[in-house]
Amino acid sequence: MRTRLLGMIVVVVLAALGGVTPVAQAAVPAIGGQKCVDGGGSVEYESTKGSWICVDGTYDGQPID
Repeated sequence: MRTRLLGMIVVVVLAALGGVTPVAQAAVPAIGGQKCVDGGGSVEYESTKGSWICVDGTYDGQPID
């Protein structure tokens, strides 16, 4: 009985955290590749995150839309 209760609590907590995470990621504003280049940067693929980012320039480190 205790194992089932503990398992259910873990499932509920993980589901709550999983629902919050996409909202936090969506709050980060993304820029376009051309805007990155116009700001003096270059668009590069970051394999550790699996996304495109702006490197150097005005928008250094910003995700690409």
